[in-house]
Amino acid sequence: MSLLQQVSKTTRSSNREIRIASPEVSHGGDIWRIAKSTTELDLNSSYMYLLFARDFADSSRVALVDDEVVGFVLAYRRVDDPDCLFVWQVAVDEDHRGQGLAQRMLHDLVSTSDDETPVRTVETTVTDDNVASRRLFASLAERWGADLTTRTLFDETHFPDDHDAERLHEIGPIDPSVLDEP
Repeated sequence: MSLLQQVSKTTRSSNREIRIASPEVSHGGDIWRIAKSTTELDLNSSYMYLLFARDFADSSRVALVDDEVVGFVLAYRRVDDPDCLFVWQVAVDEDHRGQGLAQRMLHDLVSTSDDETPVRTVETTVTDDNVASRRLFASLAERWGADLTTRTLFDETHFPDDHDAERLHEIGPIDPSVLDEP
């Protein structure tokens, strides 16, 4: 078990402890369930969520209440740019929204990196209609004192189906000294 998998942060919500940790394979089904319950995310196969929990546990996070997954961040380090964390999906179970869990999971993920290369840039793609995600990443850029730039990464012509454009949101550079703040 890596240092990241051992690291967890706890908070209280309605007298129930919320723990932030790296996912385990056993969390894959709950991650898929939460992704399925949202209207903003593209749902992938349950198999993909299991693989992400296994293969990208060090670069992903779950929020747990009584060992039940109530939120997740799935991310990975870009092979061609290892100090860049690409956030693929973020979601919080409906009953736990409005508590800042998505921001707490992302902050924990970026601030507890045990790699020799710290995260200096966070990227994600967001469709124009996903206001909550755009607000989340704007607030993280502000919290970290970093620039937020946005440009089209994939327009509608890139997709073989009826998919909206995905705009790349890039936060950086992130000063590691601001990550020590809770």
